[in-house]
Amino acid sequence: MSTINRNSTASVQVPSFLNPVKYTLLIIITTLIMGTSFPVGKIGMAYAPPFLLMGLRYILAGGLMALVLRKRPLPRRWQAWVKIMLIGLFQSAGVMGCVYYSMNWITSSESAILTFTNPLIVIVFSALLYGITYRLSQWIGVIAGFAGILLTFGLHMSFTPGTWIGLAGAIFFAVSTLLIKRWGMHFDTFVLTAYQMLAGGFVLLLLSLWVEQPHFTVTAVSILSLFYLTLICSIVQFSLWFYLLQNSDPAQTSSYLFLAPFFGVLSSWVMLGEQIQWFVGAGGILIGVGIYLVNRHSPSSL
Repeated sequence: MSTINRNSTASVQVPSFLNPVKYTLLIIITTLIMGTSFPVGKIGMAYAPPFLLMGLRYILAGGLMALVLRKRPLPRRWQAWVKIMLIGLFQSAGVMGCVYYSMNWITSSESAILTFTNPLIVIVFSALLYGITYRLSQWIGVIAGFAGILLTFGLHMSFTPGTWIGLAGAIFFAVSTLLIKRWGMHFDTFVLTAYQMLAGGFVLLLLSLWVEQPHFTVTAVSILSLFYLTLICSIVQFSLWFYLLQNSDPAQTSSYLFLAPFFGVLSSWVMLGEQIQWFVGAGGILIGVGIYLVNRHSPSSL
């Protein structure tokens, strides 16, 4: 597996086993799926409360993957299972629990903005925990990308309990990103994906029993929404995301998460009929500039 080169100041090169075309294609597919999860989740929440919907999503997705992977070797040491459960706690339960619970106070757009500040937090954590330094242009790139997200969503922000819950989701996302980079190479990607979802789904179902009145209204739309969230937004998305994190610099790969809320706006337009304003295009340009600046140079050590 590749490691972060702490002394390099050369231009970033995608690892040899991930050629640039493949890397770019996987990034676009992954962030596109992430973006569609917002309007699909909004549709699904009309038929079930958020913790229950997300819990069912991850239990079904993790269970299906575990069934398919039943012949693959599983970790034997209890320490490995603890790591998987911690990743599930942060990635599945923490991120998605905060994203959807925050919508009790703020809009889905505001929640997306907060969640995808993750790249900035990853860079800060990488600098503090691993002694990695980043060029000024990279910091400017992250800020430009975040400004692009704000512009994409029309500069609508508010400070409520949901704001801080959404920010907590971004912190959970950053922590899980670094944990996957640190521990992920020791696991089969698909085994890790399956069992972290099961762990996160179990926690979300417990939260649903504690703070919600669990119910699921069975209709064609609710079943299709749950199916899409389970198969596409969970199994496919997590498998691709974990694969990318295991085979690249997490801070640089995470910078592409700025594309996810942009795709969320586009998919909301297609699925929900929401109008797209001129500032969406301008925000997309800023997002592209931010991604370019963050990925132009490798980080180096202090």
